[in-house]
Amino acid sequence: MTRDIVSPQQVDLQSPGRRDYWIALNHTSVWGSHLIPLTVIVGPQAKPGEGLVAFGGNHGNEYEGPVAIKHLLREIRTEDVLGRIILVPVLNVAAFRVGRRESTGDDGFNLNRVWVEGAGTTPAMAGITHRIVEFVRTVIWPHAHISIDLHSGGEVARFIHWAVWYGHDDPEIDARGQQMARWFGTRIVMNSSAGAAGGITGALFQDATNRGKLAIATELGHGSAVDVRGVRYARQGVLAAAIHNGQLRGTIEPIGHHADGTQMLVGTSASVTAPYPGHYEPLFDCGESVAKGTTAGLLHDFYRLDEDPFEVVAGVDGIVASQAWGARVDQGQQILLVTGEKE
Repeated sequence: MTRDIVSPQQVDLQSPGRRDYWIALNHTSVWGSHLIPLTVIVGPQAKPGEGLVAFGGNHGNEYEGPVAIKHLLREIRTEDVLGRIILVPVLNVAAFRVGRRESTGDDGFNLNRVWVEGAGTTPAMAGITHRIVEFVRTVIWPHAHISIDLHSGGEVARFIHWAVWYGHDDPEIDARGQQMARWFGTRIVMNSSAGAAGGITGALFQDATNRGKLAIATELGHGSAVDVRGVRYARQGVLAAAIHNGQLRGTIEPIGHHADGTQMLVGTSASVTAPYPGHYEPLFDCGESVAKGTTAGLLHDFYRLDEDPFEVVAGVDGIVASQAWGARVDQGQQILLVTGEKE
């Protein structure tokens, strides 16, 4: 496989066949470029403005998405592609290079918080992170109607595996989004309005929805590791979405909690924010059931050793969906998320 180094203006997402690229975005401090890997496969039934794009590496220390997409690059056969499939194993190459959530070696921004107007086109937002946004908006969005953004917790939070779709006012489109999320096989399936994803502003997931895409996002691991089931769920979700939306020939069987009927569709959720910096002690594992009012964790202040810890209380009946990963937490950090099942 040969990857051609091209500028964004040279990327061809329309001609039939497969092309493997390194997309060159000018580096701001050295004589050279940041290179974003992108593979596109266009089949005989591709329609203008339609296609599926899957992104990994939105954050630079989340690896399930990059690993799963790297496998798919070898597994998906060009002759089986009917529509248009675009695979980007590592979108935020600046953050990936340093293994951090933000592009700390360059402009210091978090790619999943800078999907704002003017990103990459105004002088104040001309760093690599904002220019990645502009690249996606101008080069990829015109040729994709389905967006899958594969996240995990990195070193910020631990998660029970979940897939989330961005809710839509049209019941038919909303149902399609829910089914796409279910096919990942994760324990939790949620509508963005019911969980933490709904509160994220400036995200790729939100930008895709605002521009008319059917958007899916995930949380598939944590700890800057490679989660076995997380990779499996990521691969499954991308393939199922491609097959069920006419982009890829083939059949696929359900896996995980989708196969055994144990998926939970989230109806309610409640989070707890750290009122002061401290050290978080979980009292339940992610995935365990808790009742509303239960103390699910304790926040310790070791500069006030003789004071009682702050009780981190579940706000709804449900399961622990997410908690702080590292013991040390900052003031204002979300340290607990409990989700309840939709009735």
